[in-house]
Amino acid sequence: MGGDFAPQSTVQGAVDAVRELENSLQVLLVGDEKALRTELSQYDYPADRISIISTSKVVTMTDRPTRVLKEKRDSSLIRAVELHSEREAAAVVSAGHTGAQVAASLVMLGRIEGVRRPTIGSYFPSENGVALLVDVGANTDCKPIHMLQFAAMGSIFVEHFFERRPARVGLLNIGEEQTRGNQLAVSTYYLFERSGLNFVGNIEGRDIFKGAADVIVCDGFVGNILLKFAETIYELLLARFQGALNIGLPNEELHQALRGFQKDFDYAEHGGVPLLGVNGVSIICHGRSSARAIKNAIREAVIMVERKIPEAIREGIEQYHAGLFSRGIARLHSYQEWRERHSRESD
Repeated sequence: MGGDFAPQSTVQGAVDAVRELENSLQVLLVGDEKALRTELSQYDYPADRISIISTSKVVTMTDRPTRVLKEKRDSSLIRAVELHSEREAAAVVSAGHTGAQVAASLVMLGRIEGVRRPTIGSYFPSENGVALLVDVGANTDCKPIHMLQFAAMGSIFVEHFFERRPARVGLLNIGEEQTRGNQLAVSTYYLFERSGLNFVGNIEGRDIFKGAADVIVCDGFVGNILLKFAETIYELLLARFQGALNIGLPNEELHQALRGFQKDFDYAEHGGVPLLGVNGVSIICHGRSSARAIKNAIREAVIMVERKIPEAIREGIEQYHAGLFSRGIARLHSYQEWRERHSRESD
């Protein structure tokens, strides 16, 4: 029931998903039963593959996530996450309140053991396909160990979801040199360099679309600003080109190029973004999600379940904590001590 166009886009997206995806897929629509049945009545679909779970409440964008968990347990969003936690559903997809979905996923699904902070990734088009940017808003104040875990989880996701091995990891910074940036960036570089990740070094904002890395790591404060800025680029250029796209161009190659650009930047192409680091598959969709976005988010959830990405992240984090993380943190402490001593001597 969440999202700007719910439940219309949610229902249509679910119908399109069961029509187009494999026969084993079943969708549970969680929300106001009357409203959902009214929407479903407009479509021809395999009735045995879509079920309704009735709830009495809806999470609004003004609700505080912590209060939602206490006061709106029978809301569509909380009940959907609960179904996943109870193994009655293999994944949860929502275009509703992001904060409430993250909070519910953390409380009901729980963090993967060893993960200090789950992260939200987002997709950016590049010359080499798609790049994953982590974090894009879940964590605004980060430490180097958090950034290292974002990189590890993002790498595992890209390697399994996009089958791109080994994933190249870049640290978003204001320069290429390892000493550039603030304390967080410099310390994180030191840690990444010794982590065992396929670290390609610092990358600047201009390198993102060039495909310099498969996984781009930053704190959620920077990542969220970058994400929303990128959305406005797409919307501005789409508005400028829309007339040409509608009437057709004499140059068919240029016409196709513009169509490709539109597809690359359209968030509906991927549907949603994953919350990495929880014991399950929680896909967060844009509030303005269309039916196509919902359908593609369901497809994304299916791939994550089939390729057992949460399990792969769990195994990867265990391996890192058994060796690389512990050694990396020890080195980081040594580096920080050296830096502090060097600063005092310089003063």
